[in-house]
Amino acid sequence: MTASKIDSKAITEDQDLYSGLIRLHVLHHATEEPIFGLGMIEELARHGYRISPGTLYPLLRRLEKKGFLRSSEQRNGKSRRTVYHATPLGRKALNAAKSKVHELFEELVEGD
Repeated sequence: MTASKIDSKAITEDQDLYSGLIRLHVLHHATEEPIFGLGMIEELARHGYRISPGTLYPLLRRLEKKGFLRSSEQRNGKSRRTVYHATPLGRKALNAAKSKVHELFEELVEGD
């Protein structure tokens, strides 16, 4: 296998591993304030996640379809932006996930 194929495979495997963390990260921010795609791409990049619009926007739509997020459109002159807010179901799901994440964190940290 060439180096580029190995790197590509490693990135795909990492994305698979981190996909749940990314969804939780998105949901967390949506509970704090309205979010939008480009803003979340930048926020996730600050934490080392490289995610493309072609990955993030379907993720946001899936979270909305599951009832965790609700979208609305904001207009600024001729431009428009879709913003997402966490729903009560999204907040409940995030709270449930927090205890699981905390438990996993304890195991990972104590396991070192």
